Amino acid sequence: MSILTEWRVARERKKRATIYLGAITQHVAPADIEWLAMLAPNHDERLAARELQFARRSIGLIVAERDALDDRTASDVAHQLAGVISAEARHDAVAGRAWSERWRAFAGALAARGSTEAPAARLARVMLGGAGIEQPTAEELVRATQYILAVRSSANEALRTVYGSASLPDDVRPSALGAVVR
Repeated sequence: MSILTEWRVARERKKRATIYLGAITQHVAPADIEWLAMLAPNHDERLAARELQFARRSIGLIVAERDALDDRTASDVAHQLAGVISAEARHDAVAGRAWSERWRAFAGALAARGSTEAPAARLARVMLGGAGIEQPTAEELVRATQYILAVRSSANEALRTVYGSASLPDDVRPSALGAVVR
């Protein structure tokens, strides 16, 4: 591959990652902020908005890691997000540290093995915990899980829109591709 071709490919990957990141970091709906703030002990709308935004970013990264067709997609998205986080941290150092802590919490919730709770519910617990709700009621957990699932669905749709969908001929089983690739 020529240098010019490599540069064009890298530029296209960066462009796609930027578009995907824009889709997953859209502003959080005011109704969602109000809902989470009302659950929180101190009714802090700023904290609720931040936690919902961190959840969107985390789920967007998780979707890019798990569902992308290309293994480099998650890296590209994380690289673009790092620039956003750095810019935020320059204005507010606490925000940069908070993102790191929240990302570790979201990633850790998925890494936990042996849990009988669904992954979306574990992510919902992390989101609620970040807003100060340590012992959510069943109803609160269900609503938070629905939010997580909606964000995941939206991130998956954005991923397919930006990066495309896998497609196979009707007569080829996905498992047959593994035998060919190896």
